[in-house]
Amino acid sequence: MLEVNNLTKKFEKFTLENISFKLEPGYIMGFIGPNGAGKTTTIKLIMNLLKKDSGEIKVFGMDHVKDEKEIKKRIGFVYEEAYYYETLTLKQMKDIIAPFYREWDDKQFKKYIVDFGLDMDTRIKKLSKGMKTKFSLALALSHKADLIIMDEPTSGLDPVFRREILDILYNIIQDEKRSILFSTHITTDLEKIADYITFINKGKIVFSKSIDEVFDSYKVVKGGKDVLDWKIRKEFIGLRITNVGFEGLTEDSEKLKRILGDQIIIERPSLEDIMFYTIRG
Repeated sequence: MLEVNNLTKKFEKFTLENISFKLEPGYIMGFIGPNGAGKTTTIKLIMNLLKKDSGEIKVFGMDHVKDEKEIKKRIGFVYEEAYYYETLTLKQMKDIIAPFYREWDDKQFKKYIVDFGLDMDTRIKKLSKGMKTKFSLALALSHKADLIIMDEPTSGLDPVFRREILDILYNIIQDEKRSILFSTHITTDLEKIADYITFINKGKIVFSKSIDEVFDSYKVVKGGKDVLDWKIRKEFIGLRITNVGFEGLTEDSEKLKRILGDQIIIERPSLEDIMFYTIRG
């Protein structure tokens, strides 16, 4: 569905360096990383909104530049900041966008508009950020897209609607023919629905693996400060030390368990824990 190989893009103060990952049909991939890590740059390169310096991007097995027109007909795209003609109504904006998609389903679009509580006669400049996101989602989900790319789609939405969106996305991939690339800071959303996680930091891929592999690989370890000699510290990816003890992320909890036994507690991390300790070091 999507294959990125050795993708590189250099800017004056930032380099996206040899990015590689792939997304198969029927899966949701969470794309995580801190601000400035390269998530949006990667998505813009996939969408050919930026020109790559080197590497390869294939969507549906086609070249993302050579076959751009055909590819974009089959992609539903939701960007963090929606750019529309502010003076137009939702209906007028929809009438401009819909003809670009040969599989446009007006009945489906109208259903989303009703479900999302939007009024087609409202001018776009009157919409809140959350309402604009709902409109973008309605557009992206109404032309039978095979690949849906979402950059911070749930930012600014209330928890109830975020959960509704996750249910919609989960239902979309049930036919095992469509896929979703979901970039977000709200990692708890991804823990509910993602099949794969790709973690990027400082322009480089930290890992790209199934969510089960992620939680099998990493563990949070807690204990008293008195056990933290230099040899033990070396076993941690990142540590947080307080007056009462420590908490850290490791990829070798079994080794620490053998050494420290019941002096430590080992827990399943969250994606937020993994990001925090990896970035903090």
